[in-house]
Amino acid sequence: MKTIHYLVLLFILPFCLASGADWPEFQGTGRQNQWEETGTITDFKAGPPEKLWSTPVAAGYAGPTVASGKVYLLDYDAEKSEERVLCVEANAGVPLWEHRYPVTYTDIGYAYGPRASVTIADNLAYSLGMMGNLHCFNASTGEVIWSKKLGEELKIDMPIWGLTSSPLVEGDALIVIPAAGPEDACVMAFHRETGRELWRAFNDKAGYTSPIMIEQGDTRVLVVWTGFRIAGMDSTNGNVYWEIPTKPTRMPINVPSPALNRKGDKMFLSVFYDGSKLIELDKSKPEATLLWARQGINERKTDALHCMISPPFIKGDHIYGADSYGQFRCLEMKKGDRVWEDLTATLPGRWSTVFPVQQGDLTWMLNEAGELVIASVSPEGYREIDRVKIIEPTTPLKQRRSGTVLWSPPAFAMKSVFVKNDKELIRVNLAKPE
Repeated sequence: MKTIHYLVLLFILPFCLASGADWPEFQGTGRQNQWEETGTITDFKAGPPEKLWSTPVAAGYAGPTVASGKVYLLDYDAEKSEERVLCVEANAGVPLWEHRYPVTYTDIGYAYGPRASVTIADNLAYSLGMMGNLHCFNASTGEVIWSKKLGEELKIDMPIWGLTSSPLVEGDALIVIPAAGPEDACVMAFHRETGRELWRAFNDKAGYTSPIMIEQGDTRVLVVWTGFRIAGMDSTNGNVYWEIPTKPTRMPINVPSPALNRKGDKMFLSVFYDGSKLIELDKSKPEATLLWARQGINERKTDALHCMISPPFIKGDHIYGADSYGQFRCLEMKKGDRVWEDLTATLPGRWSTVFPVQQGDLTWMLNEAGELVIASVSPEGYREIDRVKIIEPTTPLKQRRSGTVLWSPPAFAMKSVFVKNDKELIRVNLAKPE
C-alpha cells in the first residue's frame, strides 16, 4: 500500500477556496441529482464554458464527489493492478493526497475500473472498490482510519459487474452492499468511525443500486434495493419496516437508484429487462404499497420505461428517463403511460446513457458522447436549449460505432461541473459572468 500526502498544499490552498454548494456523495446531497446552486449560466450563447483545469486520472466508471473545496475520486490503474482513492484541490486541480492498494479483478464483466463514488461526511471519506476493499480516510490528509477487505472476509456472491454501490452515511452507521448473500450479508452496516460491524441483512443476490434515506412520518428510513427486493429499514439495527418483492425475470440488473418526487410520497423504479414500478410511500409512518408495475416483452419492445444506467427522475406528476436504447421518455405518473419520446438527448444504442441533473426548471444532462446539454422537460415535450462537448469519451464499448463511451456520472458544485473520463478529471465553469 502507498499513501502520498501533499502537506504544504493543505496549508496554502484553504485561503483561496471558492464558496459553493457541495456534491459530497453519489448523485449529490440526498442522492436525487438535485443541484440547488443559483447564479449559473442558462445557455452557451456566450461560447463554450471555460475548462478551469484538468488533472490526470486512471480508468473507472466512478463519478467524482466534491466537499469542502476538495474533489474525490476512485479509479483503477490496470498496468499496476491498483485501485486508487484520489483527492485534489477543487480550485486548481492540484493533487492533495492519494491512497493506492493492490486488487485483482476476477469474474467481472467490463472490468475497466471501480463504479462507486467516494462518500464524504464530517471530514471522513469512504470508498468501496469493485472487489470489496472498504476504506475510511481522514478526508483532509488521506490517513487511513480503518479498512476492510470484504472480498476476503465474506463469501461474496459477486454480481457480474462487481460491487457498484456507493457507501451511505446515516448517524453512526456506514451502510454498504457487499453482496454476501450466502452469509445473510447482502446489506451491511459498520460503525462509521471504527469499522465495527453493526448489523447485516438479507440472503439475496445484490443489484447495482446505492442506498438512500427517506422520511416517513417522524422516522428516517433506509431504502435498499437488492436483486430480489426493495426494503425500508431501520439504519441503526437493520430491522425491516416494509419490503416489496422485485425478483427479476432473468437476472438482477437494477442499476439506477430509486427516484423520489418532491413530496416524498412516490418512489419510481426502473430496470433494463423488467420495466417500471411505482411505489406509494406512507407519509405518516414507515409503510409502502406497490401502485403499479409495467413490463415490456423485452428490452427492445418496452413498456413504460426500461432504464439501464441513466437515472430517471420525477418532476411534478410526470416521470422522465432514458429507455434501454437511449430514448428519452416522459410518463404520466398515475398509470405509467407514455406521453412522449425524444431521440436527441443521447446517441442511440444499447445501454445508451445520459445523466440528468435538475436545477430548478432546467435539466442539465451529461451524455455518453461527453456533451453537456441544457434542456427543459415538461408534459408538453423535450425542449433543448443548448449543448456543448466538454470531454472526450474514452471507455471502450464494442456496441458503439465510435468504440468508446463516457459512463461516469458528473458532480455539480461550486458553480461548476466536475467530469472524468479514463484519462482526465476536469472542472468546467458554469458561473454566470459578473
